Amino acid sequence: MRRGDRGLLAAIAAGGAIGSLGRYAVARAVPAGADEFPWGTFAVNISGSLAMGVLFVWVLTLDRPHPWLRPFLGVGVLGGWTTFSAYALESRGLVVSGEHGLAAAYVLGSLVLCVAAVGAGVSLGERTFGRRR
Repeated sequence: MRRGDRGLLAAIAAGGAIGSLGRYAVARAVPAGADEFPWGTFAVNISGSLAMGVLFVWVLTLDRPHPWLRPFLGVGVLGGWTTFSAYALESRGLVVSGEHGLAAAYVLGSLVLCVAAVGAGVSLGERTFGRRR
C-alpha cells in the first residue's frame, strides 16, 4: 500500500463512521418491526440519494477540490449513511411476515424515489452551485 493510500482510506473510514453513526441514530429513533414499513431506512436512503446528487454537482464546480473530498463525503459519509443491506433485509422481513404488498411498495418505492432524489439533488446542486463543467 502506498503512503497516500493510507490517508485516503483513513478519510473514507472517518466519513463512514460519521455516516454509520447517523444512520444508527435514525434506526434507533424510528424503529420498525419485521411487519412494519421501515420508514427510517427509507428516509435515510432517499436523503442520501438527494445528497449524492448535490455532492456530485458541488464537487464538479470546484476549481481544485481536495482529492479526498469526494471519497470522504461520497464513499464515506453517504456510503455509511445509506444502506442497501438493511433495505434488503427489511424487504425480506416483510415478505417472510406475509406483508407482500408492503414489501413491494418498499422495494419499488425505494428504487423510484432514490433515483428521483439523485436527479432532484443534481438539479438542486446546479441551481445552488451552477452548472457542472
